[in-house]
Amino acid sequence: QVQLIESGGGLVQAGGSLRLSCRASGWSFSSYAVGWFRQAPGKEREFVIGISRSGGSPYYADSVKGRFTISRDNAKNTVYLQINSLEPEDTAVYYCAALSAPAPVTATADYDYWGQGTQVTVSS
Repeated sequence: QVQLIESGGGLVQAGGSLRLSCRASGWSFSSYAVGWFRQAPGKEREFVIGISRSGGSPYYADSVKGRFTISRDNAKNTVYLQINSLEPEDTAVYYCAALSAPAPVTATADYDYWGQGTQVTVSS
């Protein structure tokens, strides 16, 4: 069964850090680009950061540059999202998604597989 499984979310104070993980289960996503998205209550799901299948230069939304870092370990079938200097505005459900292409894109409709999401809540 093809699955993407996110983990690492939780409740954290503003200024803190979290590392989210996205693990592919039942398949190898080394040939897929991966994107992280987030969806806050009452808002559209938005792209925040992505990584190419080669693990090269990441792709950022302007709102997270300097605070979000993405990396991948294809041997472990896992992509990581490091979030530093968390702000209350980062509160959302975070989703990872895989795209059968060399590089990530920002459009949700283009992705082939999605995880179930992990909640990140930042208190002020």
